[in-house]
Amino acid sequence: MPRQRHDEGGPRINVPHAQLRRKLLWQTGALIGAGAMGFALAPAPSALAQGTWPGGKPIRLISPFPPGGTTDQLARLVAQPLSQALGTQVLVENRPGGNGSIGTQAAAKAPPDGLTFVFVFDTHGTNPSLIPNMPFDTRNDLAPVMLIATGAMVIVAHKSQPERSFADLVKTAKSSPGGVNYGTIGSGSLAQLAMTSLSAQLRFPMQHIPYKGGGPLVQDAIAGHVPMAMATTALFSPHIKSGTLFPLAVTSARRDPVIPEVPTIAEQGLPGFEASAWWGVFAPAKTPSEIVGRMNKELARIFADPAVKERLTNQGMNLTSSPPEFLGKFLDEQISRWAKVIKEHGITAGS
Repeated sequence: MPRQRHDEGGPRINVPHAQLRRKLLWQTGALIGAGAMGFALAPAPSALAQGTWPGGKPIRLISPFPPGGTTDQLARLVAQPLSQALGTQVLVENRPGGNGSIGTQAAAKAPPDGLTFVFVFDTHGTNPSLIPNMPFDTRNDLAPVMLIATGAMVIVAHKSQPERSFADLVKTAKSSPGGVNYGTIGSGSLAQLAMTSLSAQLRFPMQHIPYKGGGPLVQDAIAGHVPMAMATTALFSPHIKSGTLFPLAVTSARRDPVIPEVPTIAEQGLPGFEASAWWGVFAPAKTPSEIVGRMNKELARIFADPAVKERLTNQGMNLTSSPPEFLGKFLDEQISRWAKVIKEHGITAGS
């Protein structure tokens, strides 16, 4: 860059207006060029309001599960509209493994520059009690952005199975040596914890088969490779409607409007029982509050779109689109609640 000339202490020079205008334009252009090369300060909050994201680099939305599950679906649903709103590329990155902890660790260890976010599932609240020596602190290494939604879970049987109610499942399990096999999205998922609690209270044996996410689980469930499965209504509802999977019970306090004909667990022998799945978004800790706030605002706008809202609601998600602080309190409650179940029943990673 050519050095600007400064005439200090010399005789006054009357610069023509046109020449002065050219000089001011050159100086302005030099400052803009320096900013583009990274020499200027970070964009001011007003720049964020106009759609310029810090750094102008692609944003990563990490899904800590394989493609095909609900967390992956949510990330991919918002990627394009986020890209348009923020003026930069938004990429979905699947980082499965460790019951969602591997991808979440990648987010926790990422720089807090607004370029990494992670979409989590309910295992985010059970992993701290389930996985010993996790390399990140669930509460302190991540900043809450939004509780997207909660949703009922549903126990389903493949259409080839004879069971047509929760009572049928209990009867079959009690009469079968070792109980009945059932699949969930992974060890320590709320589905496993809920089924463990159910089988202990009603004294019927079940054998857990953990999968590595909703995508692999639903593939085996609809193929009949696992006779029973338990996951969100959002994951199973298309296959329930097609008749491939038969719903036996939902875990919500009230019947799920997506499948209103299916009774709750509370209606079928265990009054007061309730367990709901949930989806949320986090950023690395110390991500600037204006970035967290802007991401929350844009996500809320996307989920408020009538077409998006109808699609997710019809799939079985109860949208909350909460402010960041609500997710922080909600996570604390989830960790405390399910830690007791994990300890009481001796559930470990891989069980």
